[in-house]
Amino acid sequence: MNKTLLLTALAAALTASLAQAGEKLSVAATPVPHAEILELIKPELAKQGVDLDIKVFTDYVQPNLQVSQKNLDANYFQTKPYLDTFNAQRGTELVIVQGVHVEPFGAYSAKYKSLDELPNGAVIAIPNEVSTTGRALLLLQKAGLLTLKDPNSAQALPRDIVDNPRNFKFRELEAATVPRVLNQVDLALINTNYALEAKLNPKRDALAIEGSDSPYVNYLVARPDNQDSEAIKKLSAALTSPQVKAFIEKRYDGAVLPAF
Repeated sequence: MNKTLLLTALAAALTASLAQAGEKLSVAATPVPHAEILELIKPELAKQGVDLDIKVFTDYVQPNLQVSQKNLDANYFQTKPYLDTFNAQRGTELVIVQGVHVEPFGAYSAKYKSLDELPNGAVIAIPNEVSTTGRALLLLQKAGLLTLKDPNSAQALPRDIVDNPRNFKFRELEAATVPRVLNQVDLALINTNYALEAKLNPKRDALAIEGSDSPYVNYLVARPDNQDSEAIKKLSAALTSPQVKAFIEKRYDGAVLPAF
């Protein structure tokens, strides 16, 4: 009898311990601002029974592969054009759950203070992911530096440039690498999360930048089998809370904009 009571007590204690720890939810994110925003909501999710485990990555490939392979539950770092391209090229079936913020994409230079100062033949570094390459070229087109065959194509590549009057040269690099070559090129098109990591202020330092109307929202992404789980729903709600909106507006001062 005593043994039975002891086992019952141990089982109850284990159940209580698991309930207190909460359901574990592993989410991949790039460091800034995604992981910072996730850290902000981690205590609130814990109160709701969700133990948020944030896995920080510095590239755009592994976060999707890890979620697709079910090593992680979700990720938060990417735009829809990037996700669509990734799914098409890799045969994955990741899905959008919730839009959270916009990171206006910018053009930076360590050598010049305006785009007008760029010399003929200037070397411009751009990200090499198809969707982000197109985004960079669209920004340069909007700034009047070049013309694309399809002026609205988010999938544009350098070969799609039909007018390049100043004979700019393009270096296509992994997005995370672009800030590191800022001193080696004349202009660099940098994702805002990597610009912030490199201590660049998009509002102050960018020579050209997307506006608040940018269609490149950053999304929480999951799989078809877990996108409607209670833990993902709680995470989605927390990411679009007034607390997160206020944090984004204060912390990033316009370099990151709420999308909700």
